[in-house]
Amino acid sequence: MKTRFILLNTSHAGNVGATARAMKVMGFTDLVLVAPRWANVLRREETIQRASGALDVLANARVVATLDEAIEGLHHLCATAMTLRDFGPPTLEPRPHFAALAAEHGQNANFGVGFLFGSERFGMLNEDVYRCHTCLSIPTDPKFGSLNLAAAAQVLAYDWREALGGLATMMMPTDHASAAVQEPTPLADAQQLAGLLDHWQQSLTDIGFLDPEAPKKLMPRLNQLFNRAQVTQDEIHILRGIAKTMSQVAHDRTPKIKG
Repeated sequence: MKTRFILLNTSHAGNVGATARAMKVMGFTDLVLVAPRWANVLRREETIQRASGALDVLANARVVATLDEAIEGLHHLCATAMTLRDFGPPTLEPRPHFAALAAEHGQNANFGVGFLFGSERFGMLNEDVYRCHTCLSIPTDPKFGSLNLAAAAQVLAYDWREALGGLATMMMPTDHASAAVQEPTPLADAQQLAGLLDHWQQSLTDIGFLDPEAPKKLMPRLNQLFNRAQVTQDEIHILRGIAKTMSQVAHDRTPKIKG
């Protein structure tokens, strides 16, 4: 399975370095920063010092402008947010969720999991949380539940590595016999799902089901529905074909004004 740590609008360079260190000690290397406060954050002195030797993680890290770029190729997104959101994904503790996730997709090397961390001051935006499949809640003392960003990343990195079988599994030889097993149907990644939702939003508007001036929570609810369904790439094509047909029918039924 592929694992990516995504930091959204990070404001403290030290947290970037400390997160890189937390990832490296658990065997993870894919780090993406979305619109951090400092454009050169990966090269800042505080970042390098707090990385404490995890310089290869920093060297391979990417800085992107949008969440869409950060989640490309991922299939399951985990938000880290303390405040519950209406119509948001289910809030779960990491360990049982990770165990179920690894049991279901652990043999799929192409399945991508992303852990999203919001800014130190404001956390995650509602619209970013809505795009996730689950919201992880790390059990803490109810009187003091505030975790530093890098500390939260370390906890999740450890729990996720354990769910994947621990560090010892990284040293095991590949079982070539398992390669003969038929590959599962590829799931749609988060970016493909976002494109589907945009398409459906336009089509639902075209047929009059969605009022763009008062959308309420229809699209976040559909987002969660598709997340739970674990839509495949083939199903994305089907659903987008349905959306295209809805818009075409609505267009054909619109009275034409003759000049």
